Amino acid sequence: MTSVLALCFDAPMQSWGSRSHGVDRDTALEPTKSGVVGLLAAALGVERDQDEEVARLAALRFGVRVDREGVLERDYHVTQNVPTTSGGGHRTVVSERFYLADALFLVLLEGPHDELERIAGALADPRYRVYFGRKAFVPARPLLPPGTGPRPGTIEQAIAEHPRLGTTPQGVIAEFRTVVDCVPTHPRAEARHDHPVSFAQGKRKHRTRTVVVDTVTPAAGGTPCT
Repeated sequence: MTSVLALCFDAPMQSWGSRSHGVDRDTALEPTKSGVVGLLAAALGVERDQDEEVARLAALRFGVRVDREGVLERDYHVTQNVPTTSGGGHRTVVSERFYLADALFLVLLEGPHDELERIAGALADPRYRVYFGRKAFVPARPLLPPGTGPRPGTIEQAIAEHPRLGTTPQGVIAEFRTVVDCVPTHPRAEARHDHPVSFAQGKRKHRTRTVVVDTVTPAAGGTPCT
């Protein structure tokens, strides 16, 4: 039987790039698998060229419940004195960088209990600092509350049963968007090119995974990730 580890991703700003090239830096509307695996690798002290460890983390089943959709914002950056590609002289580079403001996500990992226990221990005492896509985008509250850890079950069960992370106006029935790993043969499978293969410098590589996008009305009450 598998276990599930539930994490709270809450911050004033988050950025989850999926198609970033050159000076234009995009963000997905929810955490990417590559971004979350990179965060877990940092907590565990996995180095960029340790492809086997990256594959071990990426093998976990992954899901996200969007408890609060973020507001898409854009930063306009001007960087001076950037060396030219020819090696002679410098130039000024203009770039656009997108991020999500005030977003709140329940991030779920499904897999062997021992592996999730290893991750929970690393998040409690990370080897390297963790952040949400950019070094300045740090968590507003613990990803994993003290004394909590993986529980038996599946992502689907946790998505429906885990208490809401934020508040919902009284009388409002909240439906939250969900994005969960699925088999390619699922009738509603969608492609996401964010399954990490390698984070090695100059050799970053990803492959495609499939997800199903749905909605859920989560359980009220209980203790949220605080």
